[in-house]
Amino acid sequence: MQIIGDNKKKIFFKSLFIHLVLILVGITFMLPFFWMISTSLKSNEQLFVMPPKWIPTPLVWSNYPKALTFIPFFTYLRNTLQICFFCIIGTVLSCSIVAYGLSRIQWPGREVVFLLALSTLMLPYQVTMIPLFLIFKTLGWVGTYKPLIIPAFFGNGFYIFLLRQFFMTIPQELSDAAYIDGCSEFRIYWQIILPLSKPALATVALFTFLGAWGDFLGPLIYINEQNKFTLSLGLQLFRFAHDVEWSYLMAASTVATVPIIILFFFTQRTFIQGITLTGLKG
Repeated sequence: MQIIGDNKKKIFFKSLFIHLVLILVGITFMLPFFWMISTSLKSNEQLFVMPPKWIPTPLVWSNYPKALTFIPFFTYLRNTLQICFFCIIGTVLSCSIVAYGLSRIQWPGREVVFLLALSTLMLPYQVTMIPLFLIFKTLGWVGTYKPLIIPAFFGNGFYIFLLRQFFMTIPQELSDAAYIDGCSEFRIYWQIILPLSKPALATVALFTFLGAWGDFLGPLIYINEQNKFTLSLGLQLFRFAHDVEWSYLMAASTVATVPIIILFFFTQRTFIQGITLTGLKG
């Protein structure tokens, strides 16, 4: 009985230690976000006082409406959401179709093509940036959203890998039964595989949204008209146009960050399910 009691104590203190470490790490990661919110509610006199004030007094809530009117924030928000929407549609459709062909259909050279798709992950964006720019400039797409949207309809190596691994966990018997009933490959893909792959598809959609929402380099290269700027470019312009108004900049940054936090909060269960169920087979 003494041994059992000692084991329970060890388990308790081990669990307590792990939770304390996780709490400390979580607080460390939350500090920059908390400081951004704190700065967004400060007056100019409180910004650079020493020692720093974590909780401003009084809270200057008027920084938020002023920040959103200093720049055309909602125009930038609309532009960003437009790009995110089409990127999600293109990525989910293209990657799921390719992943279906690489996981559910037997054909010669399938593994070689899959390895070629994975090899694209080895090339950083900085390597292909100049060739892509020259191609899009030749096509006359510079200054439009096409360079930011159209590539999403041609697949992504990482998302193809993610969906392929998930599709391989779906029993092949479902497809065989559909073949017997006279279903075509596209109907099997559309009515059987996709409905069963909602967690993985939601994960791909979430990753795509986060990438398009926070993309700075792509819009910086291809967008040259201010009325077409995204939020990331708009916040950078805000800094140059209002260099001393740090509280306004932090207020605008907070408004741009909150939707990501809310989205992840409501989709975290599906997101985690999609990640954990991927790669169980293959």
